[in-house]
Amino acid sequence: MAASPSSARLDHTFLELPLHRLADTALSRAYDLGADHADFRLERVRSQHLSARDGALQGSQEDADLGFAVRVLVDGVWGFAATTDISRDAAITTAEAAVRAAQVSAPMCSTRVSLAPEPAYPDVTWVSAYAVDPFEISLSDKSALVCDWTSRLLAGAGVEHAAASVELVHENKFYADLSGTRITQQRIRLEPHIEAFGSYGDLFDSMVALVPAAGRGWEYLSDNDLVDSELDRLPHLLADKLRAPSVAAGSYDLVIDPTNLWLTIHESIGHATELDRALGYEANYAGTSFATPNHLGTLVYGSPLMNVTGDRTVDHGLASVGYDDEGVEAQSWDIVKNGIFVGYQLDRSMATSRSNGCAYADSPGHFPIQRMANVSLQPDPHGPDTDGLIAQVERGLYIVGDKSWSIDMQRYNFQFTGQRAYLIRDGELEGQVRDFAYQSTTTDFWGSMSAVGGPQTYVLGGAFNCGKAQPGQVAAVSHGCPSALFRDVRVLNTAAEGGAS
Repeated sequence: MAASPSSARLDHTFLELPLHRLADTALSRAYDLGADHADFRLERVRSQHLSARDGALQGSQEDADLGFAVRVLVDGVWGFAATTDISRDAAITTAEAAVRAAQVSAPMCSTRVSLAPEPAYPDVTWVSAYAVDPFEISLSDKSALVCDWTSRLLAGAGVEHAAASVELVHENKFYADLSGTRITQQRIRLEPHIEAFGSYGDLFDSMVALVPAAGRGWEYLSDNDLVDSELDRLPHLLADKLRAPSVAAGSYDLVIDPTNLWLTIHESIGHATELDRALGYEANYAGTSFATPNHLGTLVYGSPLMNVTGDRTVDHGLASVGYDDEGVEAQSWDIVKNGIFVGYQLDRSMATSRSNGCAYADSPGHFPIQRMANVSLQPDPHGPDTDGLIAQVERGLYIVGDKSWSIDMQRYNFQFTGQRAYLIRDGELEGQVRDFAYQSTTTDFWGSMSAVGGPQTYVLGGAFNCGKAQPGQVAAVSHGCPSALFRDVRVLNTAAEGGAS
């Protein structure tokens, strides 16, 4: 049995479900009907959302999604069916429906699917790295903490309103296929949001705490110095932002904090290097990619300082797993090496030799699709701290925290804003400026990266809401990165661009 990165145990109520019996029944029936490949995936996904405003609980909601799916290949054509009926008869009829779907689809399919090989993993388990399952904490205790965050913010000078929320997910999966693989997994993840609101003259704005979503347990929120620090700082940061001058548009050197840069990585690297997108499979919904297969191994994606990995193994990563939803063991690999585009994110149907484990379905009722790994920019092992990067700038901006963004259908032309930006003059911070956005193309932006911070600046950010596919699916993903310095990047004044007087 495989070792887990956590001392937590698999939920006994999930293990009490007839996992192996249902899998054996469904897979045997699919095989008897002629399936060349068949896999069975039973999931239970529990989620809870709590929100508070100005010291009072606004609401709480808890959902559970339980069911199983059978996926087959019959003569190279996919078939899929799913049900919420956890019974032996349903296992048989669902397998039959999946095979029928493949048979009906066959005349309409001009190409046939083949799966990259993967070893079998009999009877393995994996549990994500956390200490306290948030679903074992009482609702009253969780509500009290979220309400307390807003009460503490509201006590700050100039804060007119305060809001906070937390999203909690407990995900169990059992996977089995005809090769003999049997995998049981459990993941915990949570996403906090803490925001202070205020006004000054005609301006109304907010400031969001920089506490990233993470694959962690309740201990991350109940005993976190970062949360306390952000609660203390937000009122002062908001007051400064409301009184800050509007930025002068022009060309600036940018020192970008990892709390902002993770989202630029997500949009301009993470999505751009999904092979299904590069081949056009996402064109109907969320675009394609400029990083097409003819560029693999030759495209200069960025400066020689740029080293980006895909990783499904890192502790606390939102996209970290032991095995993906096709039974592929989690891996880490290069996407950009010394500035050159060298690797895609793959599932078994896209890989030519071996998948790097990027198949994921967000519910038992959805077909697994190629989803993003934890895509991360690596720090310079001997790089400076953030102050050292700022010291290299004569005229620039230091940008902190993510906010709005926009990128074209090929993941090439983009602009990003942030929670706050500080003017840099002669290597020193001079205070916040407002109404800023940085704009570039993907290769120009990453090509302008002239210095990368050291490991001491590295932060693992991320979010729960990465959308893809039709029908739409949502996945959580993390992106780690250090602070980094970019030269001569175009900065817009968003108020002027929007026609504000």
